[in-house]
Amino acid sequence: MNLIGKIKDGKRLNFDEALSLYEMDLFELGCIANDIRQKINGKKVYFNANRHINPTNLCADVCQFCAFSSHRKNEYAYTMTHEEIMKIVDETVCRGTKEIHIVSAHNPNVSWQWYLEIFKKIKEKYPFLHVKAMTAAEVDYLHRKYGFSYEEVLDKMIEYGVDSMPGGGAEIFDEEVRKKICKTKVSSQDWLKVHKLWHKKGRESNATMLFGHIEERKHRIDHIFRIRDLQDEALKNEKGGFNAFIPLVYQRENNYLKIDDYLGAQEILKTVAISRILLDNIKHIKAYWATMSLKLAMVAQEFGCDDLDGTIEKESIQSSAGANSKNGESIKDFIDLIKSSNLIPVERDSLYNELKTY
Repeated sequence: MNLIGKIKDGKRLNFDEALSLYEMDLFELGCIANDIRQKINGKKVYFNANRHINPTNLCADVCQFCAFSSHRKNEYAYTMTHEEIMKIVDETVCRGTKEIHIVSAHNPNVSWQWYLEIFKKIKEKYPFLHVKAMTAAEVDYLHRKYGFSYEEVLDKMIEYGVDSMPGGGAEIFDEEVRKKICKTKVSSQDWLKVHKLWHKKGRESNATMLFGHIEERKHRIDHIFRIRDLQDEALKNEKGGFNAFIPLVYQRENNYLKIDDYLGAQEILKTVAISRILLDNIKHIKAYWATMSLKLAMVAQEFGCDDLDGTIEKESIQSSAGANSKNGESIKDFIDLIKSSNLIPVERDSLYNELKTY
């Protein structure tokens, strides 16, 4: 059976077959991915009203690709108080925000209570807000610094009010690549372990993949396959799982990798299309506009993606590395762009329950 026939029959590709998808014509690949997308999600394009907050950029780990983190002697290092964070939450709630997305660096100068108690304060004041917080890398850092088991950290997250986990820290799972780009961060095996434990608690999370740096195509396929395998486990156990896969485009400014060959739109679109084709057990593929620009993210909606992420309001991590995402986007911009593409704008909550169709 040829490759296209196998895909159309819903049969999974092996590694070599998956890798060979990159050799296909871009538009042929896009048509296949778009057919799958339409079978799963129709013409809907999802987005949500969310606020990103990054409480600290002071980090004990050194990732070569990161432009956000600062260190002890850096004049731009900061650590927010809970009062400062709550002021942001108060202001954004008035604007209709429904999700607070909190990701921090690995700050060695604060307690584990500093990390977790802010979630309780948010939920006590605004119980309707969805708190998406604590990447697997942060879970691993609290485990390493304070001696908690992964289970203990996750249980504390739930106790303190975390509803779902973001997908940060995955980067690329190949350990040789990780040694070069994020040597001191959570290992690929432990990233997967943390999410597996979270899913066993009946909770949902995102999965990400950072691509366009020193990795090769084969590393992306390996990464996607490992995500798919873990999702198979969650679905088998009928507990939790990944609600979206997010291919993150590497941003090249202000970091130590110094990548000269920046990915073009064709390679980015092929990667998101291949993600849609291979991840038959994850319903949503997100074109995170903050890493690929809003215009390309809209094009990606016809290459397998069905989600743009959200309004964000203030974005610090990607914009530190050159992305044009610092001040977020408005719901009106999303709606207008989606409608002009002959697609259907759908505002969702953090777990993809549909709130409003425009």
